[in-house]
Amino acid sequence: MADKIRLGISSCLMGNPVRYDGGHQHDRYLTETLGAYVEYVPVCPEVECGLGIPRESMRLVGDPESPRLLTSRSGVDHTGKMCVWADERLKKLAKENLDGFIFKKDSPSSGMERVKVYGEHGMARKIGIGIFARAFMQAFPTLPTEEDGRLHDPGLRENFIERIFVHRRWRLLLAENPGIGDLVAFHTAHKLLILSHSEKIYREMGRLVAQAKTLIKEEAFNTYEQLLMEALKRQSTLKKHTNVLMHMLGYFKQQLSADEKSELIEIIERFKMGYLPLIVPITLLNHYVRKYGESYLAGQFYLNPHPLELKLRNHA
Repeated sequence: MADKIRLGISSCLMGNPVRYDGGHQHDRYLTETLGAYVEYVPVCPEVECGLGIPRESMRLVGDPESPRLLTSRSGVDHTGKMCVWADERLKKLAKENLDGFIFKKDSPSSGMERVKVYGEHGMARKIGIGIFARAFMQAFPTLPTEEDGRLHDPGLRENFIERIFVHRRWRLLLAENPGIGDLVAFHTAHKLLILSHSEKIYREMGRLVAQAKTLIKEEAFNTYEQLLMEALKRQSTLKKHTNVLMHMLGYFKQQLSADEKSELIEIIERFKMGYLPLIVPITLLNHYVRKYGESYLAGQFYLNPHPLELKLRNHA
């Protein structure tokens, strides 16, 4: 972790008093637990574009696809100011080597989804995206993004953190001017992780890697990155994990005793039924990987996708 994961983050989530009322929305999980593995780049669109603290609250008004950013009481339009600032800020963020971004939910500038958009008669619908968040996701379509509210869901939290660790490894690979052989090695180490998210994209990526030598290198790497991050964005399920676990069991056909095999199958079945968290079969498989020296599985990030201390696989 010498080169830490780098995440952009809404500044108020760091505990900085930058909200319209002079307050903050400090999230201690992000700063203390995840913060042990992450270096944050705080961003506050409202303050950085020149608005003061405290300030009048704002809201999105008009077309949900291209809303205006207006102050809630006086109706002052800050859309242009926000968009000009966002263009310049995104250019700077492009040089920050980010591995993702955590947005503040419901914010008219930073909400990632379901932000209130007010129509001409004052009715609000939760169908908008914050102006800065929309610009960021359009500028960096493969970067993992989430918002603080959704990260309270254990499944979404694990999915996001898994993606930022993968993106860091991908970023470091690209920094070394890799060849096609390096792409093959990266894909090999991530095969089961990808399979646990999308078998369809897993097969598509396999075909791409197999044909990579016949493609323009930049095209092959760009397409691979798009498929990689699209696959990992898809939620894993009990069924998908079970398929991967049973696939891994096949590597021990000759080594496991009848009792060991029976125990492992029983644990996988209990996991499939929702009685055990994923960490239980994973721990047993890691034990057999070490015990029997299974080199291929030892190199699979599926078995260790993120630090054990984060306890992300401890939920059912």
